[in-house]
Amino acid sequence: MISTAIRVARVGSAAELAAAILMVAGFPALMLAALVPSVPAFAAAAAVTYLADHYLHRKGSYLINRLGKVRAGLSIRFLIRQLLLVLLLARLSLADNLIYYGAIACFIAFYGLQAPHGALVQLIRNRRRMPVATRNVDLASRIRIPDAPPRGLLHRSAEKMLHLDLVAVVGILVAAQVKSALVGFIGIGITVALATLYVLALVPYVRGRKIPPNAEKVLAAVDDWLGEYKPETVLYFSGSKDSAYQVNMWLDTMEKLESKPLIILRERAILNNLAPTTVPVICVPGGVHLMNLDLSTVRVALYAANVGKNIHLLRVPTIKHVFIGHGDSDKLASVNPYSKVYDEVWTAGRAGRDRYAIADVGVRDDDIVEVGRPQLAPIQTWQGVPEGRIPTVLYAPTWEGWDGNPGNTSVVLAGENIVKQLVQADPPVRVLYKPHPFTGNVSKEAGAAHKRITALVQKAAAERAINTRFVADTADQAQAKAELERIEARLAQLSGSGGDRGDEAVATRDGLIDVARHEEAARLRAEWNDAYWRSFPSWEHRVITGAEPRLYDCFNVSDAMVSDISSVVSDFIASGKPYAVTDSAEVGVEEFKRNNTAVRAAVILSNSASELGELLGAVRAPEADQLAEDRKELKQYLLGPDEPTSLEQFNTAVANLAVKAETRNVGQQARDVAALAETEAELANAVPGQRVSSAGDTDGVGTG
Repeated sequence: MISTAIRVARVGSAAELAAAILMVAGFPALMLAALVPSVPAFAAAAAVTYLADHYLHRKGSYLINRLGKVRAGLSIRFLIRQLLLVLLLARLSLADNLIYYGAIACFIAFYGLQAPHGALVQLIRNRRRMPVATRNVDLASRIRIPDAPPRGLLHRSAEKMLHLDLVAVVGILVAAQVKSALVGFIGIGITVALATLYVLALVPYVRGRKIPPNAEKVLAAVDDWLGEYKPETVLYFSGSKDSAYQVNMWLDTMEKLESKPLIILRERAILNNLAPTTVPVICVPGGVHLMNLDLSTVRVALYAANVGKNIHLLRVPTIKHVFIGHGDSDKLASVNPYSKVYDEVWTAGRAGRDRYAIADVGVRDDDIVEVGRPQLAPIQTWQGVPEGRIPTVLYAPTWEGWDGNPGNTSVVLAGENIVKQLVQADPPVRVLYKPHPFTGNVSKEAGAAHKRITALVQKAAAERAINTRFVADTADQAQAKAELERIEARLAQLSGSGGDRGDEAVATRDGLIDVARHEEAARLRAEWNDAYWRSFPSWEHRVITGAEPRLYDCFNVSDAMVSDISSVVSDFIASGKPYAVTDSAEVGVEEFKRNNTAVRAAVILSNSASELGELLGAVRAPEADQLAEDRKELKQYLLGPDEPTSLEQFNTAVANLAVKAETRNVGQQARDVAALAETEAELANAVPGQRVSSAGDTDGVGTG
């Protein structure tokens, strides 16, 4: 019942649900206490509403956002509490007392200060929002960007300002109880004074040298840097904050490019969720600003997603444009007709080329280049289950998608059956459940199924933990947990978490990465991954969400995988390990294999998951694995040859396309020069007095 209430109220925990109930119930209690009237009851109810409101704000509760949508926002709730306090004074027959008029005057003045406070806060934020935000770009030597205001002034500023009424409320309640106006006026004076000081503290940050340069100066500085850096290859990306993983997967490849790389982002949310990188990054939210940037040295632009904002860079003819995507799968998204707007489409292997040919969406075969998948280098090939360890099976389903197709994900129809059979397998296996981060975003059924699967895994883990059949090396786990704490503390220091990191302007000014710290962080993340897997028994079932450990780390500790049609399957094939794919739409094994290249070497599961035994058999007895050779052939077909390496293939493709771009630009310049020379010759040979039109024809003036 509690879990249902939590889901309906859209809160994150039982504590949040309790706080929400207390806050909602607190206001009727305030009214009742005011009408009775009872000062102690009013004070108790007011304390409950203050504390519950503050707790929900600190937790970032969804309910708080919803209240604002139905005209019960933060300011309204404070105003209602203050009006009820005035009602309490009237019911206590204090309407003729100075404290009554003082309370009214206080709240009017207090709300009078809200307007300049809100205006100043918004003005400061607007002026400190850069037209172009950057990382690893030296703007500090070109323009002056002042420090941000203290975090305490702007962070949750409206809530802080409104809570200044607490002193006045307490003072007025005490005055009402002891029948002395003095205490009330002291509280009123403190509240008005603090609110006035808060407003005055904001004023210096909207004038003088505390204001960042205007858009024109910032853009000029960026252009100056571009002219000095001379980028050659751009990774361009636009999307929601949840899609940041699509650009993050290309960061390592961009760092290893042989040409000068640059990353262009279109949304600030993506920049805030971008993984650490040494590559220069420019975030340009405005289309006009992007089109005015000096990108004259760029020859190749790489696009990781098909989105509308791509048009703002696609319009540049001096650049060759390439769709590289953010995964390789048999989903319809992998053969989007939009892809024909690019000069080339790069696929991992032959399968991608054939996929476009079969789809017949207008992408020419001549425009497709096979470059492998550079991101797959961290995936280790399978050497069999280590002696003494039970096999690990990774269940990594994709999300439900936007179209409601039942074949998108196995979570809804097959997920529970898959997990039940895996946790009950004998001989036993360990289950790792790592769902797609978008799971449940569109479909309530998918979200509910995900929660049930999570509960299944956690219940099975708890049962196994008390089973004497399974023994844990507690000493090694304790050591690993200590290492995790040490590593996480150091990573926090390196990332600057926990401190005041300023705002967008400061992040742009101070965004030059320390390469030594970056390399240390990369080494520590590898150590963290090793310590993480050692921090719990190798037989413990686990639900893995969030960015860490990464999907490929889960690949490396697994001996087999169950998934859906997505790039996850294509990537896992690089490991050579057995895998199963769920035919959630139940089109049939042969039809499923015919429609989806990546499953041709997979165990095909129905929604009952009754075929899981074949997968587990291949893990336990590799010599009897009938699909092993099929997986080797499919790996080359999907991902290309192992030699040359994918990174070498990728760099070669970039270099070849840059040559094409340069050839096109030189040819265009030559044609322009020839056309200009022809025009000048016509002008030189024209009859004196005769005017030549732009088309080279006379208009008759001066002719006989």
